[in-house]
Amino acid sequence: MYKVLIVEDDPMVAMINEQYINRNKSFRVVGKCKDGSSALSFLEANEVDLLVLDVYMPHMDGFETLRTIRNHKITVDVIMVTAANDRESLEEALHLGIVDYLVKPFTFDRFQMALEKYAAQNHALKDIDMLSQTNIDHIIDNIRKKKEDLYPKGIQEKTLQLILEHLQEHEGVWLTGDEVAEKIGLTGVTVRRYMNYLAESGRVIGEMNYETGGRPCMKYRVD
Repeated sequence: MYKVLIVEDDPMVAMINEQYINRNKSFRVVGKCKDGSSALSFLEANEVDLLVLDVYMPHMDGFETLRTIRNHKITVDVIMVTAANDRESLEEALHLGIVDYLVKPFTFDRFQMALEKYAAQNHALKDIDMLSQTNIDHIIDNIRKKKEDLYPKGIQEKTLQLILEHLQEHEGVWLTGDEVAEKIGLTGVTVRRYMNYLAESGRVIGEMNYETGGRPCMKYRVD
């Protein structure tokens, strides 16, 4: 069982993260910290496999905390949780060797994907001392397949993220599937399928628009 430390200054978000983790039998929350300083103290005194790390925290933010962890050579993997969806933040997080990068608000399914991705990678590497290129290709391919299995048929992660990024750029603005399709270069049918999935999973709000002057259509937004 993987031991998880949650580092989050918002008690409500920390509680939700703990509930999400505890629903996966392969993981167990061993502690919760409100800031980076207390997290570092906890890591020095306790064995932790995985850190669920918020970015925006008082005293020491998530990036400073992660840089300190790497500089001190503390062996722990990290899933970063943040409201920041800019390219620079993602690039820095990737450079610091994160397992996954979750942008708030995220769904239970997306959180579980991050946990399963971590578990699949660790399981594949367990008890292997020397890796051939064939071993490496097999491990990476299995991790990719594991991620794809978490989505319904016809839903691809890259397309999903493309649509979500566009919606997040227009946060609070109602958009129809056709408007999104026109901006990102996909067909209206494809975007509406993804929008339905996002609405059903709670990641966007959907509402019927009757003020079109013609046939009603669905409109969506991210809050």
